[in-house]
Amino acid sequence: MTDTHQLTPTSKTHPLDPITAGEMSSAIALLRKDDRLSPLVRFWGATLDENHARAVLAETEQPGIRKLQIVAIDSGNRAAWEVDVWLGGAHERLEWKEIDFRRPGITSEEARAAAHACRESPEFQAVMAKRGVTDMSSLVIDAESMGGFVPEKYADRRVTWGTVWYRTSIEDNAYARPVQGVVPIIDMTTMEILEVEDHGVVPISDEAGGIEPGDWGDDRPGLKALDIVQPEGPSFDVDGHAVTWQGWSFRVGFTHREGLVLYDLAFKGRSVLKRAACNEMYVPYLDSNATQYRKNFFDWGEYGAGPLTNSLEQGCDCLGVIRYLDGIVLGGDGSPRTIPQAICMHEEDDSVLWKHMDLRRDVGQVRRSRRLVISNFQTVANYDYGFYWSLYQDGRIELEVKLTGMLSASGFEDGDEVRYGRVVSKNVQTPTHQHYFGIRLDAAVDGEKNRLVEEHAEGETDESLDPYGNAVRNVRVPLLSESVAAQRVDPSIARRWRIESADAVNRYGEPTAYRLSLPNTVRSYSRPGSVMARRAPFIHQHLWATQADPSENFIGGQYPNNAEPGEDGVHVWQEQNRSLDGEEIVLWAVIGTHHFPRPEQWPVMPVDHVGLSLEPDGFFDRNPAMDIAAPAHGAHGAHGADRCAHDASSHAGHDHAGHDNVGHDHAGQDHSSHDHAAGGHDGGH
Repeated sequence: MTDTHQLTPTSKTHPLDPITAGEMSSAIALLRKDDRLSPLVRFWGATLDENHARAVLAETEQPGIRKLQIVAIDSGNRAAWEVDVWLGGAHERLEWKEIDFRRPGITSEEARAAAHACRESPEFQAVMAKRGVTDMSSLVIDAESMGGFVPEKYADRRVTWGTVWYRTSIEDNAYARPVQGVVPIIDMTTMEILEVEDHGVVPISDEAGGIEPGDWGDDRPGLKALDIVQPEGPSFDVDGHAVTWQGWSFRVGFTHREGLVLYDLAFKGRSVLKRAACNEMYVPYLDSNATQYRKNFFDWGEYGAGPLTNSLEQGCDCLGVIRYLDGIVLGGDGSPRTIPQAICMHEEDDSVLWKHMDLRRDVGQVRRSRRLVISNFQTVANYDYGFYWSLYQDGRIELEVKLTGMLSASGFEDGDEVRYGRVVSKNVQTPTHQHYFGIRLDAAVDGEKNRLVEEHAEGETDESLDPYGNAVRNVRVPLLSESVAAQRVDPSIARRWRIESADAVNRYGEPTAYRLSLPNTVRSYSRPGSVMARRAPFIHQHLWATQADPSENFIGGQYPNNAEPGEDGVHVWQEQNRSLDGEEIVLWAVIGTHHFPRPEQWPVMPVDHVGLSLEPDGFFDRNPAMDIAAPAHGAHGAHGADRCAHDASSHAGHDHAGHDNVGHDHAGQDHSSHDHAAGGHDGGH
């Protein structure tokens, strides 16, 4: 039994609510009235000005006014603008700022037009004919950002290149049949095929890579039903885009660049984060072959998470009693596009929250853990990424990134050595590559004024203090300016970081704080000075911190497409060496994975996981989950409200008086606290 609820925002708009379809249409109508735009204009996203929204909340700007930013790309005039649009009654107006026309991201409409231009190109057709392919409809062509590899002769053009895939039928999985060595170079302004590189004919795999039911033989017998039942509905409340649950309150947002965004996270009435989102994704491929060496993508900055967001399906992407939010993005043609059920919210059982048995008295307590999960999924051509933010009853925040989908493949000749990847199919190899996720966390621990402190373990070196050689000190090092806040994970010294309040202290005299842990990190192997080493300098550290600045929004820079490698981003901003002591600070965490493929990840990957966690560290004086009520029912609701509160009276026949049995499993001990609660574990996450 499941229950699905479509979330419909209230008619009263909060300043931080996502842009509506009506607002997008109004803004585009205003732009089209301006005679500086030709009929060939395209648009790369509509973005809410969050700083203006915050000013409205602070009552320093007039209520009822919404400020949007539209990026317009005018192919007719080889020009591009950031256009600030004020909406609201008589106050509607525009402000224009010209930008480099090569720099805005690639729209879905442009990508489709580029693929069409390739199929229509006589030069491209001739190159494919050498490989025995004459039906251009059998080809899938992905328009890829050039990523620092723009040939000098095309430096003044807005160019991309194409990766080419072959399919034997409309149902065939094209990503299983790469066309090696064919690289069209495309002018995205004119949709002209500038040239087609041909690095030699390599066989196209004749082995299918289907992912439909039955493609690999008979399916296993189906599983028996696993129903997540909440007959009284979920425990969270939703009002528009505002959510409350188990002491948590926050707002849900959705943007063109980042997709899912969480605002104003507070626990038990105390602020924790002002903003949280996956801010950028950088994926470098580590193979020098002709079809792979250019591959290094800022997937959010060059394409946008919003337009790539999936519509989620009940019982498939999310399991249980679901609340959904739609997402709305601006299409490249200027039309708003609604993504139904773009964001999923649901509760999950998470086994035991806390437990203790006093074996001397046969008395104990146990509490079940439940978490609230807010998630969305993006598909970037072959790859699929899920972002799952989980809130816990003890004040923890976790982000889990799920990586799945198809590995990006290239072809090779029979007998060739596959040096920089892994063979996964006939004439198909998948190169080693990396995924870096830049996570933006706007700190607000017990208020807006925070500081960052590095924390690690050190063995005591003074033998007079530690004659036994086992003492370990916990060392805290304040990071009071940006120049010292570029940090790397070091498990050998248990390094983590505290985000401390500059004002509040706990009963022990310590600043209240949250602890940031980054268990999944990776290093770059790119040769110093190479494009890959220079293009995304943020990957060379695992944590950055900057003083909050309204103009510094994206860890890899505002417009990475066709950018000079390394010209913008957090590594540039922190050179200002601003104070991080008692300031509004932004943490830029970098998590990721080094992906050396396995054959078991072909033709589609079982999910890989990376993530981070934030947990209260002296934010409270004791366990904040001591107020969690005992479970009302046991495994089948048969033993009443005290099922998980173990009482000596229930073991009257087992006299353990006088026995110190700590750590021993007595036959008479009640093990009802094992993970068998009603509904079982929610396999949807």
